[in-house]
Amino acid sequence: MNIGLFTDTYFPQVSGVATSIRTLKDDLERKGHHVYIFTTTDPGVDKEEVEPNVFRFGSVPFVSFTDRRVAVRGLFHALEVAKELDLDIVHTQTEFSMGWIGKFVAKNLKIPCVHTYHTMYEDYLHYVLNGHLLKPYHVKQFVRAFVNHMDGVVAPSQRVTESLRRYGVKIPIRVIPTGIDITAYDQDYSEQVVQLRQQLGYTEQTPVIMTLSRLASEKRIDQVLSVFPDLQKQLPNLRFLIVGDGPERTELEEQVVDLGIDAAVTFIGEVKHEQIAPYYQLANLFVSSSDTESQGLTYIEAMAAGLKCVVRSGEYTDSVFDDPDIGTTFRDLPEMEAQIENYIRHPHAFADPQPRKDKLYEISADHFGDSILAFYHDAVDSYNLTNINRLSLTGRSEEHL
Repeated sequence: MNIGLFTDTYFPQVSGVATSIRTLKDDLERKGHHVYIFTTTDPGVDKEEVEPNVFRFGSVPFVSFTDRRVAVRGLFHALEVAKELDLDIVHTQTEFSMGWIGKFVAKNLKIPCVHTYHTMYEDYLHYVLNGHLLKPYHVKQFVRAFVNHMDGVVAPSQRVTESLRRYGVKIPIRVIPTGIDITAYDQDYSEQVVQLRQQLGYTEQTPVIMTLSRLASEKRIDQVLSVFPDLQKQLPNLRFLIVGDGPERTELEEQVVDLGIDAAVTFIGEVKHEQIAPYYQLANLFVSSSDTESQGLTYIEAMAAGLKCVVRSGEYTDSVFDDPDIGTTFRDLPEMEAQIENYIRHPHAFADPQPRKDKLYEISADHFGDSILAFYHDAVDSYNLTNINRLSLTGRSEEHL
């Protein structure tokens, strides 16, 4: 198949969406398909740089979310490119600029168009005028309008499906969690781990918890920091490694100083995705208090790297971390604190490898790609059947006249 992926977010931007798209592209190409990325320009990409099968369209920073971008031109150019590529299907990955361009392209080429709903926007309304402008009702109207007349939606989790149905979305929805390239995390990075621990001032025996995310209020990193002083009383050598960057970094750094834990907490900033696996492997435990994850891509990356996780309870996380040999979920901060202490004190208590092995195929890029391909084929069949029926009805109408 010739597949067009339309997205406002792509590398070198660091995000779960960009990672998901790259993972899908790589797996589909490995299986013999042709995948083309239609995305925005980015200041991190040299205008003279050649990116095979990546087409960038003029863009500007997105209001209130300036590390993301929206296209401001390219509608008809995208259509011409898509015609030359002879696309079989359009798969949009955003409800904003490139998403609408993707819908326009599919309509004019008369090919099916499917969508992945990555972001639970109700959790991010505070970014627009501190939540005073947009309300959940506006999200409902906006999302329903975007997916109208499309041929299907991919939901990364059941929670997303339920939200879309609540919004009144009636087209086919299929739950397909994003997969990852397991081999990128399951390798032996022991040499890099030793070097990183030395650089960070950790000994081989230093217990380390880590989190990896955009440093933003919805990630609730402040909650993990708030229990850290109590954890240190029980585990004096415990260290907390925070990987990532974002608008809340200054506030979090100030909180660390106020709590008197600055000697034990390290902010290392943003790390390129292809360099992240050793950071997972140097830690003893992955911790997150975020309650906005539609699927928690960093969680499954951590699991693939062999790292146990303590994350906030939710329908998705409860289904993934259903065995203490993989990880656990918590409902409140005392429970989170107790679980962290238990894992750190008893690192070998939950060592059965089988539960993790059973989960690995479910979260693999191979399984992800196969599931998306099956959805594409169903969308194409449904699209063709609908057109046949439409032509049949048109013919009968003309005969009647």
